[in-house]
Amino acid sequence: MTYLSARTNMRLNQHEIDVIKAAAAEIFGKEADVRLFGSRVDDAARGGDIDLMVELDEAVEHPARLSAWLSVKVMRATQGRKVDVILAAPNLEELPIHRIDREQGVILSHE
Repeated sequence: MTYLSARTNMRLNQHEIDVIKAAAAEIFGKEADVRLFGSRVDDAARGGDIDLMVELDEAVEHPARLSAWLSVKVMRATQGRKVDVILAAPNLEELPIHRIDREQGVILSHE
């Protein structure tokens, strides 16, 4: 498991990280794990959207609505930067992207 504090070069600034963590805690609770994945964890990449996976220990109702809500909150706070959100929860289908995110993503939600 890779944590944000273990990285020296993250392609998010502290304001963006704080916004993501606060919005995810508001929507999903403080116990949700939020991982950044995709091009934003590749220090050599340029541009790109913000890809997030929120992992929950409990079943979630209305996953599409909650994902969209997090996406919009972060997008508004980051001057319109595109934000993609996927959820992982016991009642949701496990897809290959979830495994990749767990292996390559960086956890933002816990210090």
